[in-house]
Amino acid sequence: MKKSVLFLAVFAFAFLARGAFASNNITLYKNSAVASYYADKYHGRKTSNGEIFNMYDLTAAHKTLPFNTKVKVTNLSNGKSVVVRINDRGPFIKGREIDLSKAAAVKIGMVKSGTAKVSLEIIGGPNALAQNSSQGQKAGASDVPSASDFAKSAEALNYDRWNIQLGAFSSRKNASLFAADAQAAGLKHLAYQTTKSGVVRVIIKDLPTEKVQPTLNALEKKGYKDYLVRARKE
Repeated sequence: MKKSVLFLAVFAFAFLARGAFASNNITLYKNSAVASYYADKYHGRKTSNGEIFNMYDLTAAHKTLPFNTKVKVTNLSNGKSVVVRINDRGPFIKGREIDLSKAAAVKIGMVKSGTAKVSLEIIGGPNALAQNSSQGQKAGASDVPSASDFAKSAEALNYDRWNIQLGAFSSRKNASLFAADAQAAGLKHLAYQTTKSGVVRVIIKDLPTEKVQPTLNALEKKGYKDYLVRARKE
């Protein structure tokens, strides 16, 4: 589940929270998401934060939530819940939101099915999340943070330029087709980024801090929800 990327971890919650509100220090992060689990194959290997993965611990992998965030995962089909701690990155299969340890999967009765529709509630973690949750939103309020909120968080990290990844492909041809569709949908400032392993990323390149959140809001409206935001390297 390990993947070397520079995530905007401190305020990943601000990017991805949809339909959020705070009540009694419990923040609803997502009403409906797909959970999967991983077990034997990764047991004993290092996780992305350097720990050793133990499939009998109540942990999970998420692409962007800060490490040590505590998330309550509830299986929507049976109402069973478990609290997990984020210590890894993943899942990297389209449509899946969180990868649970086997022990956590057992707790919510999803081992047989392999995947399950779940709700996710952030109930604890890094200080940035605690502050975000304590300020909160009322039910029915706007589900996207303001550009000024983003700018304030970004300033604390001493970054001021960003890339937004829209997709990653094994061939330049597929990347070009995706980019063409994105341009037809009205997206601008697209660029290609090729990794050492040959993966071609389609990105919106070099955005200043004040333009990131408005861009994410526009992406959401156009149906682009599987984005990744990375601090731009010089």
